[in-house]
Amino acid sequence: MSPSPASRIATISRATKETSVEVTVNLDGSGDYQVSTGIGFLDHMLEQLSRHSLIDLHVKTVGDLHIDGHHTTEDTGIALGEAIGKALGDRRGITRYGDALVPMDETLTRVALDISGRPYLVWRSGFTQPKLGDLDTEMVKEFFAALAGSAGLTLHIETLYGVNNHHIAESCFKGVARALRTAVAIDPRKADAVPSTKGSLGGTATGGMDLDGSHGG
Repeated sequence: MSPSPASRIATISRATKETSVEVTVNLDGSGDYQVSTGIGFLDHMLEQLSRHSLIDLHVKTVGDLHIDGHHTTEDTGIALGEAIGKALGDRRGITRYGDALVPMDETLTRVALDISGRPYLVWRSGFTQPKLGDLDTEMVKEFFAALAGSAGLTLHIETLYGVNNHHIAESCFKGVARALRTAVAIDPRKADAVPSTKGSLGGTATGGMDLDGSHGG
C-alpha cells in the first residue's frame, strides 16, 4: 500500500566505513530544514532544495572529511534519494513530471525531471573554479547523479548561460527543487492511480549518465 498524502514521510539511515547519514523527508511539508553535513556550501544548497521544493528535510551526515568531501556529498545524495523514493511509496497519485526555468542574476538553468523509476542524469552544466567554499565543484554533478540513481529519477539539468559559479550551482539546486515540488504533488484528478500505462513505476533499470555539452561557466 502507498502511504496517504498526509503520511508521505520517510527516514533513511545509511552507514559505511566512510560516512554515517540520516535523512528524513516530508514530501508534504512547508520547506522546513535542519541540515548538517560538515560541508558548509553543501548545507546551503540542501537548504535551498528544501525551501524551494517545500519538502521538509532533516539531514545529519558525518563523513571522512579529513580525506575530502567526496564520500560525504555522494552518500548524502544517495540517502536523500532513498528517502524520497521511500516516501513516494508506489507513486500513486503523483503528478510525476516537473520542470523549472530558474534565473539567478546573469545565470539561467533549466531542469526537467520524471519520477520514472528509470535513473538517468543528463548534466550540461559546469564550473570554472574548483571549489565553492569547502565543496569541490565537481561534486555537484556527483550529488545529482546519486540523487537520481537512488530516487529513480530521469533528471535533466542544463545551465543555458552563466558566469558566477555560486549562481550556477544555486540555480541548479533551486531548479531541481522547483521541479520536484511539481512532480511529487498529488494530482487530485487521479489521486488513486499510478501515473503510468504500465500500472507501476519501478526502479529496475540500470540508468546512465550523459555528460556531453558541459557548460564551462
